[in-house]
Amino acid sequence: MNFAEYAAKPLLREVGIATPEGHLATTPEQAAKVAQTLGPCVVKAQVPTGKRGKAGGIKLCSDAGAAASAAGDILGMEIAGYTVDTVLIEQQIPIDKEYYAAVLTNAISKGALILFSTEGGMDIEDVAEKMPEKLLQLEIDINHGAKIADVRQMLSSADLGRAEPEIAETLCRLYEVFTRYDAELVEVNPLVVTDDDRLIALDCKFSMDDSAVPRQPEVAASGCPEKLSKLEARASELGLKYIELDGDVGIIANGAGLTMTTMDVVSFYGGRPANFLEIGGDSYTKAKPGLELVLSNPSVKSLVVNFCGAFARCDVMTQGIIDAWLELAPDIPIFFSIHGTGDVEAVAMLKQRMNMEPYSDMDSASKAAVEAARQ
Repeated sequence: MNFAEYAAKPLLREVGIATPEGHLATTPEQAAKVAQTLGPCVVKAQVPTGKRGKAGGIKLCSDAGAAASAAGDILGMEIAGYTVDTVLIEQQIPIDKEYYAAVLTNAISKGALILFSTEGGMDIEDVAEKMPEKLLQLEIDINHGAKIADVRQMLSSADLGRAEPEIAETLCRLYEVFTRYDAELVEVNPLVVTDDDRLIALDCKFSMDDSAVPRQPEVAASGCPEKLSKLEARASELGLKYIELDGDVGIIANGAGLTMTTMDVVSFYGGRPANFLEIGGDSYTKAKPGLELVLSNPSVKSLVVNFCGAFARCDVMTQGIIDAWLELAPDIPIFFSIHGTGDVEAVAMLKQRMNMEPYSDMDSASKAAVEAARQ
């Protein structure tokens, strides 16, 4: 679950990280009224996505009239699929230096990772690509947490001068927010030093692990649920893990890891996955609605089914797909890869009921599906 800036910043203030004074507005008139109390201000679109500035969703304003005009321009804009219905009016901050700071889940170590860069205000992807030496990283052992000494050691090459102790403390506080609220990402860009040596977070991006929402009901109440397509919304109602993509090769597999691997193999052979659909565990009982989801995407030209049985038996999962396939009778080719518990029975069932042989491995099945989609 992602959070708009106005909902993320209170989490920073709770741990002692300063943010600019600001208030929300939903009309140009409200924006003008807020600006009258703040003086020179910034009008910011409040949507849970990045690159708002590039989209024209952030404007500097010198007075209340300019704030009203900016709010009028921004309200109603579409940014990354979100319609702007609220703006945040914040006081302008005199900036001396800009930094980047974040704590995120490290997919490699499965732990937390602290990032810091002196190149604040830039897209961090550009920094990582063009100036990787400017992106400092510190892996955190979740059992011990972020230690101030380790953070300061990481920062020692950044030449931060007398700001280093406070920046180190701020990074530890970001880690506190990260762990306290089950975050996947807490990002401040930019974290600025003002011309009177104050350290202030001008922006904040916060993303909570979806599985933590029941544990964090008060915080989650201010979050923005992920925008779902019609098919994704239907899948959510059915309790299926489905993500709609822009390709033409449909994918059904059991287990999130196997599904993603199948997607990677399809991409490796030059294909484009049309979806992610996992039917592992008890979801095999929903084979028909799952297959209907995949087939409801008109872009799908072929389908690869990849089953690897363990706790979920291949024959039971395959039976669900065969029953659904024969009932729905779709006019696209289907390609199977079946291995693991119950695979002998599944293969026999596939031969008997569909007069079809599974492929020897997922590479062969995926490659065949890619080639069929091209025809």
